[in-house]
Amino acid sequence: MSTKTKKNTQDLSAMSEEVLLNTIEETELRLRKMEFSHAITPVENPMSIRILRREIARLKTQLRRTELGF
Repeated sequence: MSTKTKKNTQDLSAMSEEVLLNTIEETELRLRKMEFSHAITPVENPMSIRILRREIARLKTQLRRTELGF
């Protein structure tokens, strides 16, 4: 695991459920907007769509961990 990933995981574990939910909503909205604009005109960096999807997955995983008490 890279240093950057460890740091992000530690940052996520410090977030409360409310903050995680708000961040998920904001990130999903950014993803929808980016996908829509990509359908009309190609995005300069299409890898950014993948990065956002993975970020959402990380956030949802952390939210589930906090719900389960890990």
